[in-house]
Amino acid sequence: MWKYIGKRMLWSLVTLWAIITITFILMHSIPGNPFLQESKMPPSVYENLQKHYNLDQPKIVQYGLYLKSLSSLDFGPSMKSSAMTVNDYIKQGFPVSLHLGLQALVIAVTFGLILGVIASLHRNKWPDYLSMVLAIIGISVPNFILATFLINFFAVEWGLLPVALWKGWSYTILPSIALAMMPMAYIARLMRSSMLEVMNQDYIVTARAKGLPKSVVIIKHAIRNAILPVATVLGIISANLVTGSFIIESIFGIPGMGEMFVKGIGNRDYPVILGSTIFYSFILIFLIFIVDIAYTLIDPRIKISGESK
Repeated sequence: MWKYIGKRMLWSLVTLWAIITITFILMHSIPGNPFLQESKMPPSVYENLQKHYNLDQPKIVQYGLYLKSLSSLDFGPSMKSSAMTVNDYIKQGFPVSLHLGLQALVIAVTFGLILGVIASLHRNKWPDYLSMVLAIIGISVPNFILATFLINFFAVEWGLLPVALWKGWSYTILPSIALAMMPMAYIARLMRSSMLEVMNQDYIVTARAKGLPKSVVIIKHAIRNAILPVATVLGIISANLVTGSFIIESIFGIPGMGEMFVKGIGNRDYPVILGSTIFYSFILIFLIFIVDIAYTLIDPRIKISGESK
């Protein structure tokens, strides 16, 4: 077991290093630099800025210096805001993104499980069709398209909710729904198929034959066992929600990590782009690592090597 954990940790570090390297190469392969956009900047000031941020050094030297600063968890200064570092941006933006992601996760899990159970208990009837239509819409429609519909109807046409910013709980509802739709649809489909399989098991038939109330059979025996496949994918879904809100945050003007990343791209602020990419990649890799370890503990049929017995 410890050998497996050590191997997974090593591969996680290799993956993170590969992401850092590829992002660095791609970002610096684009012609120009952040200060070329300042057309009225005197040449002497431009040269000083180049020297201050090591942009006058060869790329391999810049890469080495960046890895050295990362070893002390220093993501570097922002090139567009002298008063802020990338670490400051992360401290300000990540709690907002985490709040949005967790709220979306609660919505996705709650309504996904409800829709899946309803669909399975009314198979081939209108509740089943309605639930699966909602699931297909949630999977098929990109969240940024859904976000524009939500803004148009709930904010502009009906005036029920605020359209943007982050000033209270009411401001979190529309972006959370837009972010939650796809994972909710996925959970609903997974829960439906799992429930249909469980409802045909012998122990369910036995429980019914004993005369147990239908609600007890469904809640105590069926849902309890059918929810296990959903639980095993919650780690991946959580990682996607916490790290996948870049576009939604930009659409709703939320001051989270997504807004920071998009502005960093627009300004060609190298440390901001690299820092946000590395930070999100670390979270994603860490959660996937936890899920992989949990798989081996939850399901003993899975070998540590990843093969089924």
